Amino acid sequence: MNKGNRFIREGDPVTGIYFVCSGKVKVHKQWGDKELIVRFAHNGAIVGHRGFTAKGSVFPISATALEPTLVCFVELDFFLSTLKVNPELTYQLMLFYANELRESEQKMYNLVHMTVKHRLALAIIRLHEEFGTTASGFIDIQLSRQDLASYVGTTYESLFRMMNELTREGLITIDGRQIHIENLTGLSAMANSYLG
Repeated sequence: MNKGNRFIREGDPVTGIYFVCSGKVKVHKQWGDKELIVRFAHNGAIVGHRGFTAKGSVFPISATALEPTLVCFVELDFFLSTLKVNPELTYQLMLFYANELRESEQKMYNLVHMTVKHRLALAIIRLHEEFGTTASGFIDIQLSRQDLASYVGTTYESLFRMMNELTREGLITIDGRQIHIENLTGLSAMANSYLG
């Protein structure tokens, strides 16, 4: 699918789940009149798993391709049948859910207790850890400022000011949609000073 294609729509009936074979995806939901990016997914990630709680359930999130992306769709009945006969898969899925719950709880804590600047520092570190870097040292995902603001949980204007501050402090450099971490130790110290 092409960049910008939304293959899961919040509120649609759940008919199955998706696995990302290649490319990058944003998983997002409406938060009042704003969009909140819950997480990003790429090669090997599962998307839409929060929707299959019961028959007749709907997706609580949307998923949109950030670049040309290949996904594999697995019908819900087949996936649930597979879980019943494959205890290792069921166990791994349970661990995955537990990790997702822990990360969601931490993100809610961060939204309440961390400043925008500290949340931005943490978001940049997490993107670096998840996607690595290109040959030229930039984080290997290109996000619009609006998508980055939606991931951090702030406005475009606040994000713009905080990115300029991190640049002035020599922690990052920016080239268009690309971010390069100049001082990972300093950025980590800033983010970790507020983590609970």
